[in-house]
Amino acid sequence: MTQIKICGITNAEDALAAEAFGADAVGFVFAENSPRYIEPEAAAAISVLLKTVRRVGVFVNRDAEEVKAIQKICRLDLLQFHGDESPSYCRAFPSSILIKAVSGEQEAHPALLQDYEVFAFLVDGRTRGLRGGTGKTADWSAAREIGRRFRLILAGGLHPGNIEEALRGVRPDAVDIASGVERSPGRKDHNKMQELIRAVHSRKTEVTRPVFCSLPAEGGPSASPAGRKNFDQGDL
Repeated sequence: MTQIKICGITNAEDALAAEAFGADAVGFVFAENSPRYIEPEAAAAISVLLKTVRRVGVFVNRDAEEVKAIQKICRLDLLQFHGDESPSYCRAFPSSILIKAVSGEQEAHPALLQDYEVFAFLVDGRTRGLRGGTGKTADWSAAREIGRRFRLILAGGLHPGNIEEALRGVRPDAVDIASGVERSPGRKDHNKMQELIRAVHSRKTEVTRPVFCSLPAEGGPSASPAGRKNFDQGDL
């Protein structure tokens, strides 16, 4: 079954509803220019209430030591880098807990992703000045190609009206939803959220590359980084 992350959580009510409806993960945005930004202390207070979902922290070009401090405070299970973070920057963290959003250039040339040691890649819609949560549809064709090579999370303009088409057309390992289930930025519409989660769960697709795993005692998913396959140069 395709997994689901509800992103842009800013309050306990929405986080607990996402968990109750069957989401696999919730996302806290720690990018200060985002309308869904949450202070680390507020995210930490929500995090302790959650029992079954994975907690994902979303960062944009943040100092690595700051990221590590927030990860500890908020008990984050995975880290999502949504900026210009380089492969060397990502190597400061365990690959098993990393999600990297891809750039437009990387969408056009998936071979550029080979240097990243991360657990999954995320394809999102973009608009000038904002890295995500824009409501813009991602490039599904590019996402499908990346998904052939790596573990894939599809984001960007997904909502109850187009989620089934996205699942059929792209076949992602997981979907990431923010604005598509909101009544205003950072405030979720629980009816839309439940409708979307039900729609995803109604499709009996088998996921061979889970993203939001149950974490072993040592920490971090046990599957190989990004679900990589070995490709010939001609395959890239």
